[in-house]
Amino acid sequence: MAGGVVIHGTADTSRIEAPVTMKAYLMCAFAAFGGIFFGYDTGWMGGIMGMKYYIRQYTGIPYPAADASTTVTDAFVLPSWEQSLLTGILSCGTFFGAIISGDIADRIGRRWTIITGCLTFTVGCILETASTTLAVMVVGRLIAGAGVGFISAIIILYMSEIAPKKVRGALVSGYQFCITIGILLANCVVYGTQDRDDTGSYRIPIAIQFIWAIVLGGGLFLLPESPRYFVKKGKLDDAAKALASVRGQPIDSEYIQDELAEIIANHEYELSVVPQTNYLATWTNCFNGSIMKANSNLRRTLLGIGLQMMQQLTGINFIFYYGVVFFKSLNTISNPFLISLITTLVNVLSTPLAFWIVERYGRRNLLLVGGTGMVIAQYIVGIVGVTVGQDKGADTNKAAVSAMIAFICLNITMFATTWGPCAWVVVGEIFPLPIRSRGVGLSTASNWFWNCIIAIITPYLVGKDYANLNSYIFIMWGSLCIVSVVFTYFLVPETKGLSLEQIDKMMEEVNPRNSRSWVPHSTFASEMGLVEKNITVNVEKGGESTEEVEANAVPQVEDKEVV
Repeated sequence: MAGGVVIHGTADTSRIEAPVTMKAYLMCAFAAFGGIFFGYDTGWMGGIMGMKYYIRQYTGIPYPAADASTTVTDAFVLPSWEQSLLTGILSCGTFFGAIISGDIADRIGRRWTIITGCLTFTVGCILETASTTLAVMVVGRLIAGAGVGFISAIIILYMSEIAPKKVRGALVSGYQFCITIGILLANCVVYGTQDRDDTGSYRIPIAIQFIWAIVLGGGLFLLPESPRYFVKKGKLDDAAKALASVRGQPIDSEYIQDELAEIIANHEYELSVVPQTNYLATWTNCFNGSIMKANSNLRRTLLGIGLQMMQQLTGINFIFYYGVVFFKSLNTISNPFLISLITTLVNVLSTPLAFWIVERYGRRNLLLVGGTGMVIAQYIVGIVGVTVGQDKGADTNKAAVSAMIAFICLNITMFATTWGPCAWVVVGEIFPLPIRSRGVGLSTASNWFWNCIIAIITPYLVGKDYANLNSYIFIMWGSLCIVSVVFTYFLVPETKGLSLEQIDKMMEEVNPRNSRSWVPHSTFASEMGLVEKNITVNVEKGGESTEEVEANAVPQVEDKEVV
């Protein structure tokens, strides 16, 4: 075939990926920018709910007089139900957006799904900015949430599929770093507009979000599609071109041939184990197999859903959603907005450490150590808060309150360097290609589902008219972190330094507790016969790729059971 390149595999496990190039770093760094959406939208809502103008606008309660009684001052807040609705409705939109995104990503591609998310987000942002009533704000939050759901799920999928294995953990951690930057930017903008006595106090923080949509949506027009998406669609010529672009290699490079053959062979293997027969099967396949098998699709799906649930149940978003309200309740802090800004800054400055330690010490170890650290920090905050740090008016122990804030910051540091990035990294790595988009979508939907639940119930947990847990809530979060440590120990494998296809093989052969010592010993290309079997791809014009060997020559590989 004129212009064709013959693709063949390798049996050498060290040659299934090209060397890391600066282009790969830059592409993933730009894709990680999608975290800004997640973080900024998380950050500004908590801030504006404490603004005087916003409270008056959405409740009709007049400003308290300078000499107003404590009862009048305490009553000048958004009702708990309204706080729950405004924070929870975004997560409701993102939940459904994340679930739908898997279907869309398999139909139109990872890149176009993210661009669609940017457009959807823009529509919601217009409504939020224009709102002067609760109803319009809620609808805007719901639509913007759907866009964020698309982006948050598929960015992780896209980055995991194009990032080199040696630095995939660090690059995907960049997504979490961008989330923290988004939260910080939101807090800075809210801090700057909080004292405005007009609609600009909340409209300016909301309208700034248009920038993120324009930058990410516009930039993705220039980036290549995921080569693994093209393999899934059977467009091997497009896959070869995309892979060459991602790796910065000529299309006839042996590195491109070997890596593409490995991706193709892994996909063929997965289809031989769990065939894709119809649309419904593409969803039911996510739940095939036994929960007792470490490599079953059901186990992987529950692992992804569970990881994202545990990340939310660390309680980190309590600090970012309701930090201002909680710090006000301590009654010893003159500027709770400033303290909230400081905690956000701690989050941002801590996260870059994960870029190094996630590849140095591995995902599993960080989740275990981070979870343990959060248990200790949150128990200390809770115990101090319900003993020597209790609110006693003028007699409140300010040193105890300062200690509480210090350990809250330590807790944030532990999260930012471990559970924050690692949960996203692992979710992007554990699913086989046939169910990857839906598996990542379901996992991300789990994150937003529990985010929504926490946003809705927290005002009732800490509200004075309801459970009034106050500092006891940190003991609850700490106890849930114990569950996350146990979950990690028994179910989370170590995926450091492996290609996505090698992770598939590792999960077949060892259980999570022994995964750290596993090393690659064969390639899918050799097992599926692609070392001898050549595939010719046309690099000059579109059309289906031509296989030089009949499909029935592909050997079947025995499915291994690992508990």
